[in-house]
Amino acid sequence: MDDAALEAVTRADIEAAAARLAGHAVRTPLIWAPSLDAAFGRRIRVKAECLQLTGSFKFRGAFNAVAQATGDVVALSSGNHAQGVALAAQMLGRHAVIVMPADAPRVKIENTRGYGAEVMLYDRATEDRDAIGARLATERGLDLISPFDDPRVIAGQGTCGLEVAEDLPEGIAELLVCCGGGGLSAGCALALEGRATVRTVEPAGFDDYVRSLAAGRRVENAARTGSICDAILSPRPGALTFPILQRLAGPGMVVTDAEALRAMRLAFEHLRIVLEPGGAVALAAALFHHEGDVAVTASGGNVDAAMFARALKAD
Repeated sequence: MDDAALEAVTRADIEAAAARLAGHAVRTPLIWAPSLDAAFGRRIRVKAECLQLTGSFKFRGAFNAVAQATGDVVALSSGNHAQGVALAAQMLGRHAVIVMPADAPRVKIENTRGYGAEVMLYDRATEDRDAIGARLATERGLDLISPFDDPRVIAGQGTCGLEVAEDLPEGIAELLVCCGGGGLSAGCALALEGRATVRTVEPAGFDDYVRSLAAGRRVENAARTGSICDAILSPRPGALTFPILQRLAGPGMVVTDAEALRAMRLAFEHLRIVLEPGGAVALAAALFHHEGDVAVTASGGNVDAAMFARALKAD
């Protein structure tokens, strides 16, 4: 286990991030619906980060990182981190360059540009976004903000966990977290240490955390595309996030795209919230693969109309 990685983010860092975010981020509610609890026979509490600024938890880590950046910034993202960094940079008077996959949902690309960021598109099947980001950072003197492997980002995402800890009812001891690179999962695991266990949730075929936690080392996904859960298709666990989750997290979980769509429909019908596929996987795991009382993150709601219409028809 990487001791340096474990020391990269502390609870004190998360508490400092919470102070930095005060008055800028939304304190999102932990919601529930009696009808949903009754239908599944257990308590299911949902941290509605789809109600966060820019429509996802990513604003938390983005603002915390941009606030501490040395100057203008560059970020790598399929859309939610992109929007978070773009808005944070706009609010803090910085210029942001965002490297986004060309197949990201159009609404995410347009929103990122709408927040004033310079967007550069790449082909995620053939190009290495990390290499593109590193080149831009060097050539243009930009502060590179990783979507998850950045202590400032992990600490910011951990503020979500601090809020969950304050609101979580007694008797609920697990938080299922939608997981890509692991920034939200790692931050929440640190914030909830001693109160609840975090479990990562990923789409089928992109279960690098499930396999990595089981193997005790970081392993990669064979594919880079092929799921509707675009927000959480990271190639491998983060170098900083994995050791934290290796120490604190429970076994990872996997859901299908079809289950994510069903969870989106049920979230709308019972909770009256709008989720994107990647933001619904934790709820899907709670509904279809978990038997006890549980809390989940609803991590994002940036879905285009066609995908949401598809979800509303899901059986």
